[in-house]
Amino acid sequence: MCEDERVDTRGQKPEECQGVGVCDKSSVGENTSDIVMPMMAREASSLIYNASDLLMMSEALHEARRAYALDEVPIGCIITHGGKIIARAANERTTRGNALYHAEILAIDQACKAIGDWRLEDCRLYVTIEPCPMCAGAIIQARIPVVVYGAKNPKAGCAGSILNILEEPRFNHQAKVIPGVLEDECAGLMREFFQRFR
Repeated sequence: MCEDERVDTRGQKPEECQGVGVCDKSSVGENTSDIVMPMMAREASSLIYNASDLLMMSEALHEARRAYALDEVPIGCIITHGGKIIARAANERTTRGNALYHAEILAIDQACKAIGDWRLEDCRLYVTIEPCPMCAGAIIQARIPVVVYGAKNPKAGCAGSILNILEEPRFNHQAKVIPGVLEDECAGLMREFFQRFR
């Protein structure tokens, strides 16, 4: 795995991401040949993320591009366990004609099957766009402790944009939210997709 170099973005210039380029790609699943890692970490709303988060979000972006190729809203998700990808999914709502087939829901289903339990307490979820209410609820139900997302979802986001279901203290479980990882790339793919319909 990547060196665990932390990138502190609290009001400081982003430091060079030392972990980039020293990754064991065999530990992150297939399709790593398309990964283009930035040499500078981006600001993530005053939170800290590391080189591994950048790499995993690149994998989620690969899934989002797959959704784009299917004429789906380009959202991709991966779930890791012990630093390895155990689930990957793209949005397939239109392809399958089912409102439930969001990338996060499909990835959670795969991850539960991969570890043989509905509790994903030692997992980390990466998604290119801030989760909607349905997906945020599923994340809480699956007990996923950390959610890393790329771009905000101002119309349906439930990790802080409209509501913050993931960090709601009245629930019996919360997830730490790390926003803004590869934000420009994630938001750009969404803009490109919706510009085709204007």
